Amino acid sequence: MSATSKRAVHVVGVGMIPFTKPGASEPYTQMGARAAQLALQDAGLAYDRVQQAYVGYVYGDSTAGQAAIYGVGLSGIPVFNVNNNCSTGSSALFLARQAVESGMIDCAIALGFEQMQPGALKGAWDDRPSPMARFAEVMSAHQGYDPQAPRAAQFFGGAARDHMRQYGTRADTFGRISVKARQHAARNPLAVFRQTLTLDEVMASAGVFDPLTRFQCCPPTCGAAAAVVCSADFARRHGLNQQVVIAAQAMTTDRPSTFDSDDMRRVVGYDMSVAAARQVYEAAGIGPEDLDVVELHDCFTANELITYEALGLCGEGGAEQFILDGDNTYGGRIVTNPSGGLLSKGHPLGATGLAQCYELTQQLRGQAEQRQVEGARTALQHNLGLGGACVVTLYQATGAAA
Repeated sequence: MSATSKRAVHVVGVGMIPFTKPGASEPYTQMGARAAQLALQDAGLAYDRVQQAYVGYVYGDSTAGQAAIYGVGLSGIPVFNVNNNCSTGSSALFLARQAVESGMIDCAIALGFEQMQPGALKGAWDDRPSPMARFAEVMSAHQGYDPQAPRAAQFFGGAARDHMRQYGTRADTFGRISVKARQHAARNPLAVFRQTLTLDEVMASAGVFDPLTRFQCCPPTCGAAAAVVCSADFARRHGLNQQVVIAAQAMTTDRPSTFDSDDMRRVVGYDMSVAAARQVYEAAGIGPEDLDVVELHDCFTANELITYEALGLCGEGGAEQFILDGDNTYGGRIVTNPSGGLLSKGHPLGATGLAQCYELTQQLRGQAEQRQVEGARTALQHNLGLGGACVVTLYQATGAAA
């Protein structure tokens, strides 16, 4: 199918279960099945109409995707297991969208789940090279390595330090992002942390890796989310809601600048984000000034801050003023992470990208209740995984329901 004949892909159903702390969740099989069932119910579609399933998770055995989706039905369809670190959920969505857009199938489900353990992220294997080895070597050469601090916090804390060094960004500016995240999450019944925090409380919480404090780091979380995508013709034939269309989507991976720029912002994916966003804006024929709402990958406050610049929500070096002016929340220029983001909603790695899709679909349908961004018509999603991959997705409201 040529580029000019690609089919429109609609998000016709979304489902998400409440996120929880490790140890408080159901097994991944039950979480995944519940999220998929909710997405199908939301679509008003029977599982036997779905032609392919793309299932994402990071910590789990091979074919865990089948184990989860089999709780919905045994229809014999292809089930693809996806693992792309923290961008896993959006990677599953990317593949589902691509399959429908190409004309190979008419309807697919993307499902993501994670049953996490308490504590900092760590690899599962110690008898083979780590996929993160090259990244860790670059980080160590640039800023050293602290064996007492979580490695992920060192990556993103280093990005914060480099932004501070280059632009004079103050430490408490990062903390303001956590305050905003908690304010948004207080309106989200599916978020794991719904208690608001003051800036003093954020900055006084235990240090993790300067300038990041405990309340500036996303928590390990368990949860699941799913989305059903299909062609416009399939939606019409089955009387499905066509209000939300994926207008553009791009996935990028690392280039040489990740490793040779001597800048931790680039080590953690800044350039991947820039490239993916540019591809999406160009494909959709819009710019960041046309966005109404954004869900972006705020695994640490540092990443939210640098991602404002990477996505073009403000100019490079302009993120601090963007935050101080309140342009990242209700009443400002663009509402970012109305769900509470990874910082407060939680970050079950495989589910995060699809939880972002859930939030933005609700926003474009006008169904986000207390979190609703008034008049939202265009929404951008950013999901990042070190190692690395970045997926940026643009959704638009079409005005057509069923």
